[in-house]
Amino acid sequence: MLSEPTYLAARVVAPMIEAHFARHRAAANAWDVALLAPPPPANVAEVMIDAAFWASLRREEGHPPKISLALLPPEQTTQPVVFSKRRLMPYNLLKLAPAVEQPGIHLGVWYDDEGLYVWGTATSIPPLCFVLEVVEPGLLVIKHRRTDGFGKFVNVAILRGDQLQLVDAENTAIDDCPALQNFLPGGGLPSTAGETDNILVELAGAMRAHGRGGLVLVVPSDSARWQASIVQPMTYPVAPAYTGIAEGRQLEQARWQWQEEIRRAIGIVGGFTAVDGATVITRDYHLLAFGAKVARAAHSTPVDRMVLTEPVVGSVARYLHPAQNGGTRHLAAAQFVHDQRDALALVASQDGFFTVFAWSVTLEMVHAHRIDVLLL
Repeated sequence: MLSEPTYLAARVVAPMIEAHFARHRAAANAWDVALLAPPPPANVAEVMIDAAFWASLRREEGHPPKISLALLPPEQTTQPVVFSKRRLMPYNLLKLAPAVEQPGIHLGVWYDDEGLYVWGTATSIPPLCFVLEVVEPGLLVIKHRRTDGFGKFVNVAILRGDQLQLVDAENTAIDDCPALQNFLPGGGLPSTAGETDNILVELAGAMRAHGRGGLVLVVPSDSARWQASIVQPMTYPVAPAYTGIAEGRQLEQARWQWQEEIRRAIGIVGGFTAVDGATVITRDYHLLAFGAKVARAAHSTPVDRMVLTEPVVGSVARYLHPAQNGGTRHLAAAQFVHDQRDALALVASQDGFFTVFAWSVTLEMVHAHRIDVLLL
Protein backbone atom coordinates (compact mmCIF):
# COMPACT_ATOMS: atom_id res chain seq x y z
CA MET A 1 0.00 0.00 0.00
CA LEU A 2 1.12 3.59 -0.57
CA SER A 3 2.77 5.43 2.30
CA GLU A 4 1.12 8.54 3.72
CA PRO A 5 2.76 11.70 2.29
CA THR A 6 3.60 14.59 4.62
CA TYR A 7 4.61 17.28 2.10
CA LEU A 8 1.52 19.47 1.83
CA ALA A 9 2.37 20.91 -1.61
CA ALA A 10 2.41 17.36 -3.01
CA ARG A 11 -1.19 16.85 -1.92
CA VAL A 12 -2.24 20.18 -3.44
CA VAL A 13 -0.60 19.69 -6.82
CA ALA A 14 -1.25 15.97 -7.37
CA PRO A 15 -4.88 16.33 -8.61
CA MET A 16 -3.77 19.12 -10.95
CA ILE A 17 -1.05 16.85 -12.37
CA GLU A 18 -3.49 14.00 -12.88
CA ALA A 19 -5.89 16.37 -14.68
CA HIS A 20 -3.09 17.80 -16.88
CA PHE A 21 -1.94 14.42 -18.18
CA ALA A 22 -5.51 13.15 -18.52
CA ARG A 23 -6.44 16.22 -20.57
CA HIS A 24 -3.56 15.74 -23.00
CA ARG A 25 -4.22 12.02 -23.22
CA ALA A 26 -7.87 12.67 -24.04
CA ALA A 27 -6.75 14.93 -26.89
CA ALA A 28 -4.71 12.10 -28.41
CA ASN A 29 -5.88 10.03 -31.35
CA ALA A 30 -5.81 6.23 -31.30
CA TRP A 31 -2.32 6.12 -32.85
CA ASP A 32 -1.02 8.54 -30.20
CA VAL A 33 -2.41 6.55 -27.27
CA ALA A 34 -0.51 3.42 -28.25
CA LEU A 35 2.77 5.36 -27.93
CA LEU A 36 2.08 7.24 -24.71
CA ALA A 37 3.29 6.48 -21.21
CA PRO A 38 0.64 5.51 -18.63
CA PRO A 39 -0.96 8.55 -16.96
CA PRO A 40 -0.05 9.34 -13.33
CA PRO A 41 -2.89 8.78 -10.82
CA ALA A 42 -3.08 11.60 -8.25
CA ASN A 43 -2.14 9.35 -5.31
CA VAL A 44 0.91 8.01 -7.17
CA ALA A 45 2.06 11.51 -8.18
CA GLU A 46 1.62 12.66 -4.57
CA VAL A 47 3.80 9.88 -3.17
CA MET A 48 6.52 10.43 -5.78
CA ILE A 49 6.63 14.18 -5.09
CA ASP A 50 6.65 13.62 -1.34
CA ALA A 51 9.56 11.15 -1.46
CA ALA A 52 11.57 13.32 -3.87
CA PHE A 53 11.05 16.46 -1.78
CA TRP A 54 12.28 14.91 1.47
CA ALA A 55 15.19 13.27 -0.34
CA SER A 56 16.17 16.66 -1.79
CA LEU A 57 16.71 18.06 1.72
CA ARG A 58 19.24 15.37 2.64
CA ARG A 59 22.88 14.94 1.66
CA GLU A 60 25.00 11.97 0.71
CA GLU A 61 28.70 12.52 1.55
CA GLY A 62 28.03 16.25 1.59
CA HIS A 63 26.23 16.38 -1.79
CA PRO A 64 22.49 17.10 -2.26
CA PRO A 65 20.82 14.67 -4.69
CA LYS A 66 20.08 15.64 -8.28
CA ILE A 67 17.80 13.00 -9.68
CA SER A 68 15.09 12.51 -12.29
CA LEU A 69 12.24 10.04 -11.70
CA ALA A 70 10.16 8.69 -14.60
CA LEU A 71 6.87 6.85 -14.02
CA LEU A 72 6.82 3.85 -16.37
CA PRO A 73 7.30 0.06 -16.32
CA PRO A 74 10.63 -1.35 -17.66
CA GLU A 75 8.99 -2.66 -20.85
CA GLN A 76 8.19 0.90 -22.00
CA THR A 77 11.83 1.86 -22.43
CA THR A 78 14.66 0.51 -24.56
CA GLN A 79 17.77 -1.05 -22.99
CA PRO A 80 16.83 -0.37 -19.37
CA VAL A 81 19.19 -1.18 -16.53
CA VAL A 82 17.02 -3.28 -14.23
CA PHE A 83 18.02 -4.09 -10.67
CA SER A 84 16.23 -5.50 -7.66
CA LYS A 85 13.24 -3.44 -6.57
CA ARG A 86 13.81 -0.69 -4.03
CA ARG A 87 10.85 0.92 -2.33
CA LEU A 88 10.36 4.59 -3.19
CA MET A 89 11.71 6.13 -0.01
CA PRO A 90 13.88 9.24 0.52
CA TYR A 91 16.73 7.08 1.85
CA ASN A 92 16.80 4.86 -1.27
CA LEU A 93 16.63 7.87 -3.60
CA LEU A 94 19.54 9.46 -1.77
CA LYS A 95 21.65 6.31 -2.10
CA LEU A 96 20.91 5.90 -5.82
CA ALA A 97 21.37 9.58 -6.71
CA PRO A 98 25.16 9.50 -7.41
CA ALA A 99 24.63 6.92 -10.17
CA VAL A 100 22.05 8.95 -12.12
CA GLU A 101 23.26 12.56 -12.00
CA GLN A 102 24.23 12.64 -15.67
CA PRO A 103 21.67 14.31 -18.00
CA GLY A 104 19.29 11.96 -19.75
CA ILE A 105 19.27 9.21 -17.10
CA HIS A 106 16.06 8.63 -15.15
CA LEU A 107 15.27 6.37 -12.24
CA GLY A 108 12.36 4.23 -13.41
CA VAL A 109 9.46 4.13 -10.95
CA TRP A 110 6.43 1.83 -10.99
CA TYR A 111 3.99 0.44 -8.45
CA ASP A 112 2.36 -2.77 -7.25
CA ASP A 113 0.02 -3.76 -4.42
CA GLU A 114 2.70 -2.89 -1.87
CA GLY A 115 3.34 0.62 -3.20
CA LEU A 116 5.82 2.45 -5.41
CA TYR A 117 9.28 1.11 -6.15
CA VAL A 118 12.39 2.00 -8.15
CA TRP A 119 13.14 -0.76 -10.66
CA GLY A 120 16.23 0.59 -12.46
CA THR A 121 17.28 3.29 -14.92
CA ALA A 122 15.92 4.47 -18.27
CA THR A 123 17.58 6.63 -20.91
CA SER A 124 14.63 6.70 -23.32
CA ILE A 125 11.05 7.38 -22.28
CA PRO A 126 7.79 7.61 -24.25
CA PRO A 127 5.85 10.82 -24.93
CA LEU A 128 3.73 12.23 -22.11
CA CYS A 129 5.69 10.30 -19.48
CA PHE A 130 5.42 11.81 -15.99
CA VAL A 131 8.92 12.96 -15.01
CA LEU A 132 9.87 14.47 -11.66
CA GLU A 133 13.24 16.19 -11.40
CA VAL A 134 15.05 17.22 -8.22
CA VAL A 135 16.93 20.35 -9.29
CA GLU A 136 18.25 21.45 -5.90
CA PRO A 137 17.18 21.18 -2.24
CA GLY A 138 13.47 21.95 -2.05
CA LEU A 139 13.12 22.65 -5.79
CA LEU A 140 11.22 20.08 -7.87
CA VAL A 141 10.06 20.27 -11.49
CA ILE A 142 7.30 18.12 -13.01
CA LYS A 143 7.66 17.68 -16.76
CA HIS A 144 7.33 15.38 -19.75
CA ARG A 145 9.37 14.68 -22.87
CA ARG A 146 8.82 16.50 -26.13
CA THR A 147 7.45 14.23 -28.83
CA ASP A 148 10.44 14.41 -31.17
CA GLY A 149 12.87 13.88 -28.30
CA PHE A 150 14.76 17.07 -29.09
CA GLY A 151 15.35 19.79 -26.58
CA LYS A 152 14.18 20.55 -23.09
CA PHE A 153 11.32 18.64 -21.58
CA VAL A 154 7.96 20.42 -21.29
CA ASN A 155 7.58 21.78 -17.75
CA VAL A 156 4.19 21.26 -16.12
CA ALA A 157 4.67 22.53 -12.55
CA ILE A 158 7.41 23.87 -10.28
CA LEU A 159 7.50 23.38 -6.51
CA ARG A 160 9.79 25.56 -4.40
CA GLY A 161 9.25 24.55 -0.80
CA ASP A 162 5.68 25.61 -0.06
CA GLN A 163 5.35 27.61 -3.31
CA LEU A 164 3.60 26.07 -6.31
CA GLN A 165 3.70 27.38 -9.89
CA LEU A 166 1.53 25.61 -12.46
CA VAL A 167 2.62 26.31 -16.03
CA ASP A 168 -0.11 27.83 -18.20
CA ALA A 169 0.02 25.67 -21.33
CA GLU A 170 -2.49 27.82 -23.20
CA ASN A 171 -0.84 31.08 -22.15
CA THR A 172 -3.51 33.47 -23.44
CA ALA A 173 -1.50 36.35 -21.96
CA ILE A 174 0.61 36.38 -25.13
CA ASP A 175 -2.25 36.30 -27.64
CA ASP A 176 -1.49 39.95 -28.39
CA CYS A 177 2.04 39.05 -29.46
CA PRO A 178 2.45 36.15 -31.95
CA ALA A 179 6.26 36.46 -31.79
CA LEU A 180 6.16 35.08 -28.25
CA GLN A 181 4.10 32.01 -29.09
CA ASN A 182 7.14 29.90 -30.00
CA PHE A 183 7.76 29.85 -26.26
CA LEU A 184 4.51 28.02 -25.51
CA PRO A 185 5.25 24.73 -23.72
CA GLY A 186 3.33 22.54 -26.21
CA GLY A 187 1.20 19.47 -25.68
CA GLY A 188 3.73 16.71 -26.30
CA LEU A 189 1.52 14.44 -28.42
CA PRO A 190 2.99 12.61 -31.45
CA SER A 191 0.32 14.10 -33.73
CA THR A 192 1.54 17.62 -32.87
CA ALA A 193 5.21 16.93 -33.56
CA GLY A 194 7.02 19.48 -35.67
CA GLU A 195 4.51 22.28 -35.20
CA THR A 196 6.78 24.44 -33.06
CA ASP A 197 10.37 25.57 -33.48
CA ASN A 198 12.10 25.38 -30.10
CA ILE A 199 15.58 26.50 -31.18
CA LEU A 200 15.20 29.78 -29.26
CA VAL A 201 14.05 27.86 -26.17
CA GLU A 202 17.19 25.72 -26.40
CA LEU A 203 19.33 28.83 -26.87
CA ALA A 204 17.65 30.33 -23.82
CA GLY A 205 18.66 27.24 -21.85
CA ALA A 206 22.28 27.60 -23.04
CA MET A 207 22.31 31.28 -22.06
CA ARG A 208 20.95 30.48 -18.63
CA ALA A 209 23.37 27.59 -18.07
CA HIS A 210 26.60 29.61 -18.02
CA GLY A 211 25.30 31.77 -15.16
CA ARG A 212 26.88 35.03 -16.35
CA GLY A 213 23.74 36.60 -17.75
CA GLY A 214 23.36 37.54 -21.40
CA LEU A 215 21.43 39.42 -24.06
CA VAL A 216 20.48 38.05 -27.49
CA LEU A 217 18.88 40.20 -30.18
CA VAL A 218 16.94 38.29 -32.86
CA VAL A 219 16.69 40.47 -35.96
CA PRO A 220 15.09 40.07 -39.41
CA SER A 221 17.17 38.23 -41.99
CA ASP A 222 16.41 40.65 -44.82
CA SER A 223 17.05 44.02 -43.16
CA ALA A 224 19.95 45.92 -41.60
CA ARG A 225 17.80 48.56 -39.88
CA TRP A 226 18.65 47.02 -36.52
CA GLN A 227 22.17 48.45 -36.80
CA ALA A 228 20.70 51.91 -36.08
CA SER A 229 20.22 50.70 -32.51
CA ILE A 230 23.79 49.40 -32.10
CA VAL A 231 26.89 51.45 -31.28
CA GLN A 232 29.12 51.51 -34.38
CA PRO A 233 31.54 50.12 -35.18
CA MET A 234 30.61 46.80 -33.56
CA THR A 235 33.35 45.33 -31.42
CA TYR A 236 32.97 41.71 -32.54
CA PRO A 237 31.18 41.38 -35.89
CA VAL A 238 31.11 37.82 -37.23
CA ALA A 239 32.04 37.79 -40.92
CA PRO A 240 31.02 35.66 -42.61
CA ALA A 241 28.05 34.93 -40.38
CA TYR A 242 28.19 31.68 -38.42
CA THR A 243 25.45 29.43 -39.81
CA GLY A 244 25.92 26.27 -37.73
CA ILE A 245 22.39 26.20 -36.31
CA ALA A 246 20.74 26.89 -39.68
CA GLU A 247 22.85 24.25 -41.43
CA GLY A 248 22.19 21.69 -38.70
CA ARG A 249 18.43 22.08 -39.17
CA GLN A 250 18.78 21.23 -42.87
CA LEU A 251 20.84 18.05 -42.47
CA GLU A 252 19.43 14.91 -44.06
CA GLN A 253 20.75 12.26 -41.71
CA ALA A 254 19.72 10.17 -38.73
CA ARG A 255 17.65 12.01 -36.12
CA TRP A 256 20.24 11.54 -33.38
CA GLN A 257 22.99 12.99 -35.62
CA TRP A 258 20.77 15.96 -36.53
CA GLN A 259 20.03 16.60 -32.87
CA GLU A 260 23.69 16.41 -31.86
CA GLU A 261 24.71 18.87 -34.58
CA ILE A 262 22.00 21.31 -33.50
CA ARG A 263 22.97 21.02 -29.82
CA ARG A 264 26.63 21.61 -30.63
CA ALA A 265 25.84 24.71 -32.73
CA ILE A 266 23.49 26.10 -30.07
CA GLY A 267 26.21 25.56 -27.48
CA ILE A 268 28.67 27.56 -29.59
CA VAL A 269 26.28 30.50 -29.96
CA GLY A 270 25.30 30.22 -26.29
CA GLY A 271 28.94 30.55 -25.30
CA PHE A 272 29.25 33.93 -27.02
CA THR A 273 26.31 35.25 -24.98
CA ALA A 274 28.56 35.17 -21.89
CA VAL A 275 30.64 37.99 -23.40
CA ASP A 276 29.62 41.44 -22.16
CA GLY A 277 27.25 43.09 -24.63
CA ALA A 278 24.57 41.75 -26.96
CA THR A 279 24.76 38.74 -29.26
CA VAL A 280 22.97 39.34 -32.57
CA ILE A 281 21.37 36.52 -34.58
CA THR A 282 18.89 36.52 -37.43
CA ARG A 283 15.48 34.85 -37.38
CA ASP A 284 16.98 31.99 -39.40
CA TYR A 285 19.73 31.62 -36.74
CA HIS A 286 22.77 33.17 -38.42
CA LEU A 287 25.19 34.63 -35.86
CA LEU A 288 26.08 38.20 -36.93
CA ALA A 289 27.89 39.70 -33.92
CA PHE A 290 28.54 39.44 -30.21
CA GLY A 291 29.66 41.92 -27.56
CA ALA A 292 27.55 44.60 -29.27
CA LYS A 293 26.40 47.70 -27.36
CA VAL A 294 22.76 48.72 -27.61
CA ALA A 295 21.95 52.41 -28.06
CA ARG A 296 18.68 54.26 -28.54
CA ALA A 297 18.06 54.90 -32.24
CA ALA A 298 18.38 58.52 -33.33
CA HIS A 299 14.73 58.72 -34.46
CA SER A 300 13.34 57.14 -31.26
CA THR A 301 12.22 58.18 -27.79
CA PRO A 302 13.10 56.51 -24.49
CA VAL A 303 10.86 53.56 -23.65
CA ASP A 304 8.89 54.41 -20.53
CA ARG A 305 6.24 51.70 -20.22
CA MET A 306 5.86 47.99 -20.96
CA VAL A 307 3.72 44.99 -19.96
CA LEU A 308 5.18 42.02 -18.06
CA THR A 309 3.61 38.54 -18.06
CA GLU A 310 4.66 35.00 -17.23
CA PRO A 311 3.28 31.56 -18.22
CA VAL A 312 1.96 30.68 -14.77
CA VAL A 313 -1.66 29.89 -13.97
CA GLY A 314 -3.19 32.76 -11.98
CA SER A 315 -0.51 35.33 -12.82
CA VAL A 316 -1.63 38.85 -13.69
CA ALA A 317 -0.12 41.15 -16.32
CA ARG A 318 1.78 44.10 -14.83
CA TYR A 319 2.35 47.47 -16.49
CA LEU A 320 5.57 49.13 -15.39
CA HIS A 321 8.64 51.10 -16.40
CA PRO A 322 11.39 48.87 -17.88
CA ALA A 323 13.81 49.94 -15.13
CA GLN A 324 11.47 48.28 -12.61
CA ASN A 325 11.90 44.94 -14.37
CA GLY A 326 15.66 44.49 -14.02
CA GLY A 327 19.06 45.99 -14.72
CA THR A 328 20.82 47.41 -17.74
CA ARG A 329 20.31 44.33 -19.94
CA HIS A 330 16.54 44.46 -19.43
CA LEU A 331 16.43 48.19 -20.15
CA ALA A 332 18.59 47.73 -23.28
CA ALA A 333 16.36 44.89 -24.49
CA ALA A 334 13.18 46.93 -23.97
CA GLN A 335 14.67 49.94 -25.78
CA PHE A 336 15.90 47.80 -28.67
CA VAL A 337 12.48 46.19 -29.22
CA HIS A 338 10.79 49.58 -28.82
CA ASP A 339 12.99 50.92 -31.63
CA GLN A 340 13.18 47.75 -33.79
CA ARG A 341 9.64 46.44 -33.63
CA ASP A 342 10.26 43.46 -35.89
CA ALA A 343 12.94 42.11 -33.51
CA LEU A 344 13.01 39.95 -30.37
CA ALA A 345 15.31 40.25 -27.37
CA LEU A 346 16.21 37.46 -24.93
CA VAL A 347 17.67 38.36 -21.53
CA ALA A 348 19.21 35.93 -19.04
CA SER A 349 19.84 37.31 -15.55
CA GLN A 350 22.66 36.07 -13.35
CA ASP A 351 20.07 35.06 -10.75
CA GLY A 352 18.40 32.63 -13.16
CA PHE A 353 15.47 34.73 -14.36
CA PHE A 354 14.84 34.77 -18.11
CA THR A 355 12.74 37.26 -20.08
CA VAL A 356 11.76 37.50 -23.74
CA PHE A 357 10.90 40.94 -25.17
CA ALA A 358 8.74 41.54 -28.26
CA TRP A 359 6.60 44.34 -29.64
CA SER A 360 2.84 44.03 -29.11
CA VAL A 361 0.96 45.54 -32.04
CA THR A 362 -2.30 45.20 -30.13
CA LEU A 363 -1.10 47.02 -27.00
CA GLU A 364 1.35 49.24 -28.91
CA MET A 365 4.08 48.70 -26.35
CA VAL A 366 6.91 46.35 -25.44
CA HIS A 367 5.70 43.00 -24.09
CA ALA A 368 8.13 41.27 -21.72
CA HIS A 369 7.43 37.60 -20.96
CA ARG A 370 9.22 35.85 -18.06
CA ILE A 371 9.87 32.22 -19.07
CA ASP A 372 12.32 30.93 -16.45
CA VAL A 373 9.63 28.48 -15.24
CA LEU A 374 9.92 26.80 -18.65
CA LEU A 375 13.71 26.45 -18.47
CA LEU A 376 14.29 24.72 -15.14
